[in-house]
Amino acid sequence: MKKDITDREDIDLLMHTFYKRLLEDNTISYIFTDVVKIDLQTHIPIIADFWESILFHRNVYNNNPIKIHLDMNLKTPLLKHHFDTWIRKFNECVEELFEGSVATMAKERALSIATVMQIKIAQQE
Repeated sequence: MKKDITDREDIDLLMHTFYKRLLEDNTISYIFTDVVKIDLQTHIPIIADFWESILFHRNVYNNNPIKIHLDMNLKTPLLKHHFDTWIRKFNECVEELFEGSVATMAKERALSIATVMQIKIAQQE
């Protein structure tokens, strides 16, 4: 039996695994490598803060994820298939590493976030 997501170390493991998978997928990796030129050393702690805030109700994330993604969409269109890939890979990583109520909540929140992002992007156009 796998353990549930219980602390920041678990979130860090999830984020490292997840971003490794995203960067291996040519249908989405270019957004991170060519468009926003993400530095994983910088990005992983920030995105882990985001997930720690969401999953454990800790006020450690101080950015605006909607604005960040709206700005990205102006550089390159963020399309439904990108969000589908993002959700699929996120869920696969969660399911591979964890199980339990927080893991389930993480997948539910990811779907909710992706849905809101797509709505906001559609409103931008």
